[in-house]
Amino acid sequence: MVPEVLLDFPRAWVEFVDPSDDDQLIRCDLTWLTSKYNCIFGRGCKGIEAERPDAGCCAHGAHFSEKKDEKRVRKWVKKLTPDVWENYELGLGKKGWTEKEDGVDKTRVVKGACIFHNSEGFSGGYGCALHHLAEKEGVHFIETKPDVCWQLPLRRSYDNVTYEDGRERQVVVLGEYDRRAWGAGGADLDWYCTGNTEAHTASEPVYINSKEEIVALIGAPAYEELAQLCRNREAVITSFNQRGKKSDPTVRIGLSIHPADPQD
Repeated sequence: MVPEVLLDFPRAWVEFVDPSDDDQLIRCDLTWLTSKYNCIFGRGCKGIEAERPDAGCCAHGAHFSEKKDEKRVRKWVKKLTPDVWENYELGLGKKGWTEKEDGVDKTRVVKGACIFHNSEGFSGGYGCALHHLAEKEGVHFIETKPDVCWQLPLRRSYDNVTYEDGRERQVVVLGEYDRRAWGAGGADLDWYCTGNTEAHTASEPVYINSKEEIVALIGAPAYEELAQLCRNREAVITSFNQRGKKSDPTVRIGLSIHPADPQD
């Protein structure tokens, strides 16, 4: 197994005023967003729990971010059919498809995986039934899946800054959903993808592959500005690569290239 990189390494961050709101700043991790990470579910993913490698990161079920999130998902669950959802009868049975954990609702776990997880042999498609439903309905999966599921491995958090003149701004922070974002149990996950070289094999960077998700998180105007900043960064890296310096450890550290990305 290729080892994961350490959690802490040099990162390049950028901060700019939200084009849609002068009172809000957008702070983004360019190291992550220009990395070559991609989800490898079903293509080498070993899963966060060794007992259920086939379940990927769906072994624990999904906590809802708020009531609005649960209400939205509930609307789409009503559209699921037995040909798309392997656990259809269980989900619509007496116990339902949610359960309580620490007093809050989450998707129910059945045999070591989220109730919406379809097994590899299921004719309706391996993986998330809500993901397959999105494909069937012709919508993006950000519509059908719980917030935490479609956002992973992007992480949006919030900060605040107060200037000496008394002005305050909210800061929307967009970065990598690493092990620590899972909370106290993150360190105990048996395998994790974002820092693993096996998952940094994409032909395009995160900011392109996850455009729809990023737009949903920070808005279209902010995404366009972010994308240009990412392209500027890529141009610098390409320049060093053309001079045969990208694989130089000193250059890689100086440019804050994600250590899980290919070395050449």
